[in-house]
Amino acid sequence: MLTLRKSRTQGGEAVPGRRSWLSPRAAKTWRRELEAYLFVGPFLVLFLLFIVVPVVVAIYLSFTYFNTIQPPKFIGLQNYVNLITQDSEFLMYVLPNTLEFSVLVGPGGYILSFWLAWLLAQIPRKSRTFLTLAIYSPALTASVAMSVVWLVVFSGDATGYLNSFLMRLGIIHQPVQWVQSPHWLMPIMIVVSLWNSMGVGFLAMLAGILNVNQELYDAGYMDGVKNRLQEVWYITIPSMKPQMLFGAVMAIVGTFNAGMIGVQLSGANPTPQDAGQTIIAHIYDYGFIRYEMGYASAISVVLLLIVYGLSRFAWRLFGERE
Repeated sequence: MLTLRKSRTQGGEAVPGRRSWLSPRAAKTWRRELEAYLFVGPFLVLFLLFIVVPVVVAIYLSFTYFNTIQPPKFIGLQNYVNLITQDSEFLMYVLPNTLEFSVLVGPGGYILSFWLAWLLAQIPRKSRTFLTLAIYSPALTASVAMSVVWLVVFSGDATGYLNSFLMRLGIIHQPVQWVQSPHWLMPIMIVVSLWNSMGVGFLAMLAGILNVNQELYDAGYMDGVKNRLQEVWYITIPSMKPQMLFGAVMAIVGTFNAGMIGVQLSGANPTPQDAGQTIIAHIYDYGFIRYEMGYASAISVVLLLIVYGLSRFAWRLFGERE
């Protein structure tokens, strides 16, 4: 819409002002949109550089043979065919280990996060703040705790805390190589991962529980809620679905990211007899040890599809129906 500014007089005659291509309302709206994009711009740039571009490059490399020295050579679906038909390590060890690890650590850590958050919400504020920091701190210092705490606890000599404790009780008579044992490596990975799983998802759940309207609980008891379990199921969880969704997505991503924990504990990749080999460790093995980047990219694309599918499932459970 064309508008004319106030005319100016020159020599007694009116001279039209410059024409504007936008109405005042449209110009104001456009200015607000521009300001919003300027604030969001840095995030969009970083998101494109570190998320979108790597994903697109990984998808492209998954259709190539790339050894990091020669240029990528397009081979079509050969990497995916090899993954399904020829990679016996992936089918016999990596995939079952990943499923076992993710099923126990993912839902287990998620339920544990909600349970601890609910318990903390029942105690006074000062005690709650201290305990929240204590529970959340392992997620902040996971790498330090891995080298300082857990490797000392599960050390394979007589000075290791667990070996020393069990030998004093007479349960064992000689040190056990805990993290080098195919029998014990996966249980240790699960225990350590659960200990490290109280991250931002746990904080989101705690915030969600603390912000539930207290009047809903009073109304619930008037409508027939009889105990705390019914209170949690019918009032707390439905009132904090956004936080439950965020915690579920973070649990899924964190579980698969924790797949390298077996390599960190055992100090070997592949892990002893592939007992702790997960998809993340398999990708690292082919990508940075064998330098088969094309094949590693194909595995990473499969992992991306798995994470996306689980995230969509979490959205169907806790997403808003509207």
